[in-house]
Amino acid sequence: MTSRVLCRVNRLLEQAAGLRPVLGLDTSTSIASLALLAGGKITASLERPATSHGAALPAALDDLLSAAGLSVRDLGVIAVGTGPGSYTGLRIGISYAKGLAMASGCALVGVPGFDAIALAALERNNIDEGRMVCVVVDARKGEVYAALYRVVADGLEKLSEELVIALKHLASQITEDVTFVGDERAKDAAALVVSRGHRVAVLEIGKLDLRGVCVAALGGADFARGETDRAASIEPLYIRTPEATFKPTSKSPAGIGTEGVWSIERKNSFGSI
Repeated sequence: MTSRVLCRVNRLLEQAAGLRPVLGLDTSTSIASLALLAGGKITASLERPATSHGAALPAALDDLLSAAGLSVRDLGVIAVGTGPGSYTGLRIGISYAKGLAMASGCALVGVPGFDAIALAALERNNIDEGRMVCVVVDARKGEVYAALYRVVADGLEKLSEELVIALKHLASQITEDVTFVGDERAKDAAALVVSRGHRVAVLEIGKLDLRGVCVAALGGADFARGETDRAASIEPLYIRTPEATFKPTSKSPAGIGTEGVWSIERKNSFGSI
């Protein structure tokens, strides 16, 4: 794939500053993360644990809008995280965003959830330029969802598409210092990589309070550049287990701009994982 640079949040806010308020929504984990952006600023955000996103989202949105002094009619863009992650949570969040967009007439933008997670990790932690960042989440059946990024001067370079891969295979192919971001499986991956002498850090998704902000910022910036989605085309990111090779190239001397190549087989579907 061609690598893509994800700008820092302050730059994304600048790009989306001319839009009507942007709602960001992510339900890929058991914690719903929502945020509102307006005028190039974060006007409100919240993180809310939920045993049922379907039951909790309406009240969470009401609280968010109230905190910002806005109503649904004021919204211009809805950005929703598309995963991968909890399939039930993603289906609920995306369906809710579609319904809200249809009822309000808002534009709708889908945002890869791992992009938002990686960017949230960078915003909340001092990760050195040139360091690899790997988002890792349990995919069940002995596998994980994963994607690779590298910290660059103005944000993150996305090195790979999202992939389903056996944890040992993922760990065996990482040959440099890395920051893992994810759930308990990120800790398992770290243990495997550190045993080979690389320096490793682990950041927990549950402690990242900017997922909704990053979804809103990425989605708002995409829309400001003319990138939008038909509601019917937005689905949870479903990744079939591939027969794959994972070959991230070694770092360049400067440690920047290296692209990893993951050979994958993907399919968008509402089928179960």
